[in-house]
Amino acid sequence: MQYSNPVVIDGKQIAEEIIAGLGDSLRGKKLGIVVNVGDAATESFVKIKEKVAARLGVEVKRGELQDLMKTCDGVLVQLPHPDAQSLLAQIPPEKDVDALGPAPKVLAPVAAAVKEVLSRHEQGLPLLNKKAVVVGEGRLVGKPVATMLRDMGYSVSVVSLEQGSLAELKDADIVVSGTGSPHLIKPEMLKDGVILIDAGTSEQGGKVVGDCDPSCAQVARVFTPVPGGIGPIAVAMLFKNLAALSQ
Repeated sequence: MQYSNPVVIDGKQIAEEIIAGLGDSLRGKKLGIVVNVGDAATESFVKIKEKVAARLGVEVKRGELQDLMKTCDGVLVQLPHPDAQSLLAQIPPEKDVDALGPAPKVLAPVAAAVKEVLSRHEQGLPLLNKKAVVVGEGRLVGKPVATMLRDMGYSVSVVSLEQGSLAELKDADIVVSGTGSPHLIKPEMLKDGVILIDAGTSEQGGKVVGDCDPSCAQVARVFTPVPGGIGPIAVAMLFKNLAALSQ
């Protein structure tokens, strides 16, 4: 079956709206990034953040965590990083723009991006008996998204290598995936009219692809593509977090 009027999310457009809304509020602020040197993929993600920072008048500094915490308004550890656990535990909540340390004061950027998409397309709909399935339980996507959805009132199941089954997708009203497994999710696994949020990225044949086969858009009521869906919104939310924490 094919959904009659699917909405394919333009993440770049939503990101532009968020960035425009920040205006000059971040001009002169400093963002510190701890980078694991020598990782090409990591370098690519950092450069994306640096481009948005430049537009907003934010100075991006790279260095050791302790130095960055002293001189910057917000700090993040670009993952993956071999010392991630130790480093994240040291970031004070008032500078934790990625919301990955203990007791964060803001939503993790990917969770905030998912919430933004839902707020635009679930507005006014009752949450009672709405089932959400989160595929993957990683630090960047699965864990913060599952917590956020529960806080919003959804009934949430998490599917990972250790728990649950992809068969649970068949009766889910909302599916959020962040495994980094290319085209893991196929349209026949999904309920017609599902809200399908693809927050997974990986490389296949030299291209960046998501967890969901592009043909899933045919059965979804709302679909976020990769690239160009959740990713740009999450970067914009990172700077929205910086604004909130550095007021």
